[in-house]
Amino acid sequence: MSGFRAAVITFPGSNCDRDMAVAIEQVCGGEVLRVWHGDAELPERLDFIALPGGFSYGDYLRSGAMAARSPIMRAVVAAAARGVSVLGVCNGFQVLTEAGLLPGALMRNAGLRFVCRTVPLEVVNTQSLFTAGYRAGQRITIPVAHQDGAYYADAATLDRLEGEGRVAFRYGEAVNGSARDIAGVLSDAGNVLGMMPHPERMIEPAHGGSDGRAMFESVVRGLVGESV
Repeated sequence: MSGFRAAVITFPGSNCDRDMAVAIEQVCGGEVLRVWHGDAELPERLDFIALPGGFSYGDYLRSGAMAARSPIMRAVVAAAARGVSVLGVCNGFQVLTEAGLLPGALMRNAGLRFVCRTVPLEVVNTQSLFTAGYRAGQRITIPVAHQDGAYYADAATLDRLEGEGRVAFRYGEAVNGSARDIAGVLSDAGNVLGMMPHPERMIEPAHGGSDGRAMFESVVRGLVGESV
C-alpha cells in the first residue's frame, strides 16, 4: 500500500527474515527494508518493524540474549517507545523479552523436544493493531518451529497480562508447556507483539492455509487506512 514503510531486522543466524519480508511485501505492499543487526540506526519514517525467527547467534547463552544487545536493538527499543509497531516472531519474540520490550521469558519446551508442526490457536485479543482482523475466540492454525518456546512469567505478571487484555493468542492444545497456554503477548502500550507461531508462513493457500494473512492485513489497515 502507498506510504507503508517497514523494516525486517536480520541477525547472525536468522533464517526467517526473507520469509517475513516476502509476506509483508505480498500482503502490505509499500517499501520493505532489510536492516542488519550491526547497524546503529533504523531507516527513517518507519511504520512497522519485524524481528524474524531463526537462531540468532546460535542461541548461545539464552535464545535471543545476544541479539537483544545488538546495536540495532537500541534503535528498535527507542522506536517502540515512540509508538512504532514492532512484531517479533519465534526468535524475534525471544529477543523482545530479552530486550525488555515484553515481560516474561521463553524457556525450553516441555519434554525438551523441538516442536515443528501446525498448531491450533485461539485469538484472545482483537483490539490490537495486529489482531483487529480476527474475531474474538476465533480458532486459527499457524505453524510453529522452536525448541525454547514455553512462555514463562510469575503468577502476578500472568494475572496482569490477562487482566489487561494483553494475551493476544493462546494455544488450542498442549504444544510446549507455555504458562496458561500463552502463544503471544502484547506490550502495555499495545504496539509491540511477540508470538512463537509463524504467521508469515501461512499467508496463501500454497502454504496450506492463509490464517496468518489477516495479521498483516490488520497492520496495514491500521497504519495506512487502506483496504487490501
